[in-house]
Amino acid sequence: MAIVLILLNLLIFLGLLGVLFILRRKGVSFSKRVLLGLSFGIVLGFVLQFIYSSDSHVLQTSADWFQLIGGSYIKLLQMIAVPLIFISILSAFTRMTLTKNLGKISVLVIGLLVGTTAVAALIGITSAAGFGLESIQIDQGEEETARGASLEETYGTVENVTFPQHLLSLVPANPFLDMTGARPSSVIAVVIFTVFLGIAYLGIREKQSVQASFFAAGVESLYAIIMKVVSLILQLTPYGVLAVMTKTVALTNLNAIATLAEFVAASYVALGAVFLLHLLLLAFSGLNPFVYLKKAIPVLIFAFTTRTSAGALPLNIRTQQQLGVQDGTANFAGSFGLSIGQNGCAGVYPAMLAIMIAPTVGINPLTPSFILTVVAITAISSFGVAGVGGGATFAAILVLSALNLPIGLAGILISIEPLIDMGRTAVNVSGSMTAGILTSKLTGELDTSAYYDPDRVVETKS
Repeated sequence: MAIVLILLNLLIFLGLLGVLFILRRKGVSFSKRVLLGLSFGIVLGFVLQFIYSSDSHVLQTSADWFQLIGGSYIKLLQMIAVPLIFISILSAFTRMTLTKNLGKISVLVIGLLVGTTAVAALIGITSAAGFGLESIQIDQGEEETARGASLEETYGTVENVTFPQHLLSLVPANPFLDMTGARPSSVIAVVIFTVFLGIAYLGIREKQSVQASFFAAGVESLYAIIMKVVSLILQLTPYGVLAVMTKTVALTNLNAIATLAEFVAASYVALGAVFLLHLLLLAFSGLNPFVYLKKAIPVLIFAFTTRTSAGALPLNIRTQQQLGVQDGTANFAGSFGLSIGQNGCAGVYPAMLAIMIAPTVGINPLTPSFILTVVAITAISSFGVAGVGGGATFAAILVLSALNLPIGLAGILISIEPLIDMGRTAVNVSGSMTAGILTSKLTGELDTSAYYDPDRVVETKS
């Protein structure tokens, strides 16, 4: 009987994939198909969870098959991320679009990422205080206790890592190893290596014109091939979103969400406020934020669904390009945004935890000095977080340890971590795209006609 139910689930899933394929053949826009994939996944996931228990063999096996589609799509995007960064930045040098303002672009991108992270931390503090959140309000079960112990063990490996050491970890020692993604900071290392290659190209362009011309032609040829691969992979986005969302919703612990509804609400209020900050920054710079929102929907949905900023990088860069950002700037903003100044994971999340945990050690979290300290430490800690650990968890460890707060209590939200992480990832990606757009606007390189062109959207054509 179980095999029959599994096959039935798969037939329904394949039927929805078929609907998305038919809509593509009928010319339905990419954005609409991504939205439909998200909607189909949510509905099917809830239906499956209603019919089966979360530990059902039928549901677990069905989810594994769904993951075959969703996981393959994410891996394909991760596969092309480093080659895309490498060739796009290099081609920006050969096309002479990243030579005049290289230093200014780098400073602006990093400054905007870290600055918005500091504001995000303040927003997270305000939300946690407004909802009156405290860690003692949460009953810690076996899972939470085990998570706390795991964090304590992790902290033991990083407690002596200084800020300069964080920055040092970003510098490549073996660029070919970093091109395999072997280190958490591999993406930034590839960017640094590619910039050196670009500068070397500029150095021989006049004195060794034949070799420089040959090199530039090879870069352009490789660029065309890589962009075609990106286009082919992005065609799978609606199907990947459907698969990932179906599995995520089907296996979500609804009881834990109901129990911690106040914490979920506070997190999403803060994340929503940070996203509003991005829109306001665009508006203050003279750009229509609704145009950005319309064009950014596919990548934001993907980031929300898959919870991977790295996997969203190709779609992130492509979206910035369709919004008028030059290739080099788009790659800088997208790449730096993976390890520096993540508004959701390194801004909102650690700050909220600090406010929640402070009362357990007798600290009043609402004193101005403590708030300023949290904001400053959060902003500084957002540098190179990925260089020595992983995302929000490591950011929380850095901030809590710097404040002398018990980091084991960071495990209290483990049961709702996936749900909160979805919103955090979408905000991270939005923050990096906003930094890229604002940087282009400030340097006078933003193609405003492309920004407002309704036909310049992320589309996939074979």
